[in-house]
Amino acid sequence: MPNPLVLSLESARRLAVTCQHLAGPRPGGDVDGLRQVLRTLRCLQLDPVNAVARSHLLVLWSRVGGYDPADLDTLLWEERWLFEYWAHAASIVLAEDYPIHQVMMRGYPGTGSVYGRRVRDWLEANGELRQHVLDRLRESGPLAPAAFDDRASVAWQSSGWTNGRNVERMLDFLWVQGQIMVAGRRGRTRHWDLAERWLAGWAGAAPLPRREAVSQAAEHALRALGVARPADIERHFTRDRYPGLAQILDDLERSGRIVPAEVEGGSERWYAHRDVLDLLEQPWQPRTTLLSPFDNLICDRARTERLWGFAFRTEMYVPKDKRLYGHYIMPILHGERLAGRLVPRLDRRRKVLEVEGLFPEPDFPYGEASVQAVGEAIAELAAFAGAREVGYAGTVADPWRTVRTSYVAGRSARARAVRRTAGCE
Repeated sequence: MPNPLVLSLESARRLAVTCQHLAGPRPGGDVDGLRQVLRTLRCLQLDPVNAVARSHLLVLWSRVGGYDPADLDTLLWEERWLFEYWAHAASIVLAEDYPIHQVMMRGYPGTGSVYGRRVRDWLEANGELRQHVLDRLRESGPLAPAAFDDRASVAWQSSGWTNGRNVERMLDFLWVQGQIMVAGRRGRTRHWDLAERWLAGWAGAAPLPRREAVSQAAEHALRALGVARPADIERHFTRDRYPGLAQILDDLERSGRIVPAEVEGGSERWYAHRDVLDLLEQPWQPRTTLLSPFDNLICDRARTERLWGFAFRTEMYVPKDKRLYGHYIMPILHGERLAGRLVPRLDRRRKVLEVEGLFPEPDFPYGEASVQAVGEAIAELAAFAGAREVGYAGTVADPWRTVRTSYVAGRSARARAVRRTAGCE
């Protein structure tokens, strides 16, 4: 066995950030650049919150800068190079990873949990509704949920918004089983079609053995994370779907695919993939950007706190008077450091990106260049979101109240940073 790779916290952070395409030269903002990023990340989490832009769009923006979201739609709906499925959450994933996700499709809902047994029993009780959905799609798909009759014999019961929504529940369960797929969207409404028609080549392929699927998923996770503990791998990409991971990691280590590592600050066992080791020898080229609350770099909160000392929690569902920062929080990535939190809100009517709070970490490296870099990242976010101005209000540290930045908004107008104190305009 090789000697462990010994990494300082700074080196581990830099490796993680570089692997995520958040340092070094930016990939292009064209379709090829998006493919490059997506081949590394393997998934983009979907979330309905749209305070500035949808999360999956922001994750790509943080890495490539300005790009046309229509190019992502092309990869999804025209080329079908991507599809929507459940990774570590509802996500956009790569069609070439269909065999990995097919393991979950074949086994869902399972019988190993109370919820799994409940879903299985409900599906068995509602065979007529299931067949109706599949028949309608075979005849006329793609279709929106409103196109199906509620033929449930037993209603779905819950204490949340899904209570009694039998058609939507059946569509979701058939989706996780891989029988149907999202074939388009109209706003937030998903349109469904049969998997055998939408991704015919992949849906009809021979199943991948479970062990090989887990091994491939673990390698993808390690390439994206840079350096990770087994628990970090478990929580990344295909979250909680790594049976036999310990033995698989041993086999990958013996084959030389991965190497053991030690990271400053603890005695845990870490691993790095051999494909990313060359990045440790390359010149460090830091960037400053803003991250979606659901960004792949920070979606594992425990790992984020271990590597960066950055305790990050979303506050969207926290009562306003109990929030520490604000409704929508975007971490500030400055070089290899998570250096603060931005609370933005896009006023679409006025085309203004309102900065309702900017909270640097106590050890933020104040200086003209650092302050300016954060200001420019905010202006660039405004441009991507379609704002013409940036308004600073609320709790904003003094250095940013005087910074002046400019950035091309859209393709013509200038986005200008406007200094404004709360209530003064």
